[in-house]
Amino acid sequence: MRRTRILTAVLALAAGLLAGTPPALAADSPRTALAADTYTWKNARIDGGGFVPGIVFNRSEKNLAYARTDIGGAYRWVQSSKTWTPLLDSVGWDDWGHTGVASLASDSVNPDRVYAAVGTYTNSWDPGNGAILRSSNRGASWQKTDLPFKLGGNMPGRGMGERLAIDPNKNSVLYLGAPSGKGLWRSTDSGVTWSQVANFPNVGNYVQDPSDTSGYASDNQGVVWVTFDERTGTSGSATQTIYVGVADKDNAVYRSTDGGASWSRLAGQPTGYLAHKGVLDTANGYLYIAYSDKGGPYDGGKGRLLRYATSTGTWTDISPVAEADTYYGFSGLSVDRQHPGTVMATAYSSWWPDTQIFRSTDSGATWTKAWDYTSYPSRSNRYTMDVSSSPWLSWGANPSPPEQSPKLGWMTEALEIDPFDSDRMMYGTGATVYGTENLTNWDSGSQFTIKPMVQGLEETAVNDLAAPPSGGAQLFSALGDIGGFRHTDLTKVPAMMYTQPNFTTTTSLDFAETNPNTVVRTGNLDSGPHIAFSTDNGANWFGGTDPSGVSGGGTVAAASDGSRFVWSPEGTGVQYATGFGSSWAASSGIPAGAIVESDRVDAKTFYGFKSGKFYVSSDGGATFTASAATGLPSGDSVRFKALPGTKGDVWLAGGATDGAYGLWHSTNGGTSFTKLSNVEQADAVGFGKAATGASYQTLYTSAKIGGVRGIFRSTNQGSTWTRINDDAHQWGWTGAAITGDPRVYGRVYVSTNGRGVIYGDSSDAGGGGGGTDPTPTPTGACAVTYKITSQWSGGFQADVQLSNTGSSAWSGWSLGWTFPGGQTVGQLWNAEYTQSGSAVTAKNVTWNANVAAGSSVSFGFTGSWSGTNTKPTAFKLGDQSCTVL
Repeated sequence: MRRTRILTAVLALAAGLLAGTPPALAADSPRTALAADTYTWKNARIDGGGFVPGIVFNRSEKNLAYARTDIGGAYRWVQSSKTWTPLLDSVGWDDWGHTGVASLASDSVNPDRVYAAVGTYTNSWDPGNGAILRSSNRGASWQKTDLPFKLGGNMPGRGMGERLAIDPNKNSVLYLGAPSGKGLWRSTDSGVTWSQVANFPNVGNYVQDPSDTSGYASDNQGVVWVTFDERTGTSGSATQTIYVGVADKDNAVYRSTDGGASWSRLAGQPTGYLAHKGVLDTANGYLYIAYSDKGGPYDGGKGRLLRYATSTGTWTDISPVAEADTYYGFSGLSVDRQHPGTVMATAYSSWWPDTQIFRSTDSGATWTKAWDYTSYPSRSNRYTMDVSSSPWLSWGANPSPPEQSPKLGWMTEALEIDPFDSDRMMYGTGATVYGTENLTNWDSGSQFTIKPMVQGLEETAVNDLAAPPSGGAQLFSALGDIGGFRHTDLTKVPAMMYTQPNFTTTTSLDFAETNPNTVVRTGNLDSGPHIAFSTDNGANWFGGTDPSGVSGGGTVAAASDGSRFVWSPEGTGVQYATGFGSSWAASSGIPAGAIVESDRVDAKTFYGFKSGKFYVSSDGGATFTASAATGLPSGDSVRFKALPGTKGDVWLAGGATDGAYGLWHSTNGGTSFTKLSNVEQADAVGFGKAATGASYQTLYTSAKIGGVRGIFRSTNQGSTWTRINDDAHQWGWTGAAITGDPRVYGRVYVSTNGRGVIYGDSSDAGGGGGGTDPTPTPTGACAVTYKITSQWSGGFQADVQLSNTGSSAWSGWSLGWTFPGGQTVGQLWNAEYTQSGSAVTAKNVTWNANVAAGSSVSFGFTGSWSGTNTKPTAFKLGDQSCTVL
């Protein structure tokens, strides 16, 4: 499925489950700190849900593998649990494009080192340039080098590669193939600095669609892969022979035999095709190349496989089927490092009836297929599929032969045989990572088993979220590409996405506040209705009827009692209906394309927003009247919600940096709004269960407050805010939707654009203030442990544990120290802090003020350093000196 998802904010402005402390990017500069609660962050499990264009095994360490995604970051394989752990959750709001990974490389000389080439779009959709991220601890933390051009993790051609490669003999040397005519780049200092290889002769010329004025399909796909012949170097000396693939149908492969000093077109190569992959089997000296007539990952009508003998320069066409019989391109190329001569490739663009996987054990002289026809349309499969861990991969389909459900896959550009285990193979699809652990059954004539190998890798783009106050559903999600899910248990993969109908993308959903069994969703579908209803809390669905002209889902709102609905679809104006949408009538007084929501108390009151104007209907959506409210954002990057339980209480978030931007509140049904002065920017707002003793529901927002971008919570109607995420948990862009849980205090659900549905639970079970804290007056003995957990050039991360070693409890605390080496705190969590010169004071926040005798409290921070990063030698709790452990 095509995944060209674009952030609405960009358009408006132009893990195992994850828990604890995941990887962090080095802080570029100090930032304002706010009070922070300790949260545990996890994914509402879906397992997969997006395209995985690259899988990389380390060549020298067993079980070390990585996966890259087009918009959802990078992951590392955890063999003990057979799960993936995310590595780029620390990518922040301003660098959201760095969640798209264009290429990834794992260092076989030093397996602790890994590199990622990041950037999502090469056109104007992504305003930032690409970057090279480098890690010396397997992605636990990163350092960044900005590039002078963009990279395209979600651009056409993203399944070709790998574009980024490490010299296997001299690992300080790396190459990067760039898109957009930027050529071939090289680093000689382990990725710290980069320069263009000036003498490389070809920057590529292939574009998918030259007429595309958006720049998406009309970008030059550039230099697409780099492969070293490790036999032509020795340890510590640069490899001499390097092969490079270029998106040029007449000149697809180049070679250097002098360590990159000079380059020439490889003689005798075929023309008319793009080289998607180039993989060298060093044991027998064959360079295998998978060709397609298109750049992929979703297009490709013809293909070939060729073998190049590096010793003789002889080319051999080893295509598994005749060129005339292909209706797909080849990719997913891999060799078995344990058994030279064993090679596999995929028919990546074979959508119907299924993808195909080919295998040869004689260097391509003969091939067998993963499946073949017995007597059309009947198929014989060499494999069995077990999707019990992700049953939704069947899509609830019951196709006619030769199609089967679940499918073997589509967009299968990444296939890798484990270099240490011939029985293990993984491959990426448009929806998951599949794999097998008994692959060699293929050769013995018995079936091998394919299962999802995807747990922990969450790659959905979230458009909307809703948490009902009652019923079996904990959460409803509206997702790109796979529709969305009803979660009754956040820790388990739902059996199926929404079906009847199954939208390719769900754009909006809502439930009736006082009757949560009534649920509505809207979405995109090539044919069929664009709206669906449920009367049993989302367990089952039925399609509604579209009014004339509907072309897309738009937004939808359910009356508080479920008696009526207002729908603002794409392609036509706002509509309203009583009952379940069997007959729609046009609403008056509100422009087409308006965002619509319902009052959560009055069943006849609905609201709308469009281009700076707020609209109100008091007759069930039949007529709307423009509010006199002024000062609201002029654009349409706005999300607003009405508070459950109180009529006319509306919160509105949104705007743009070149105009009004922030969070607004109305208590009179939108007649007027008051802008919160303590919120600089906000993009989504939601509500959750009130804190203990509070009469107003807890507010959550994805916002910029106090100069810091993050996820914030307020228990006092926005008077004060607590940042509840930290720099290690940012997830790029989180502006589409946010909601608290009406049944669990502190629980918040956060949308991401490629990392799935994130939810957080607070360590503060009952709640308390929104960032205000008691004055600490601790007495008694104390002990401090100061630990530097990560350090990089100019930056570091540290954890501090303060222990009450006295006999009396503390009702507040304030810890002071002096940095000996010119260090500066950049971002501190689980405490407030001040710094004057080298002197720092860290003070408790509300929820961790009380520390019993014999107990401890911890906080952490990132900072910068110059000269030395020596640890402080003395700490004081008020006037009391603490023992340093």
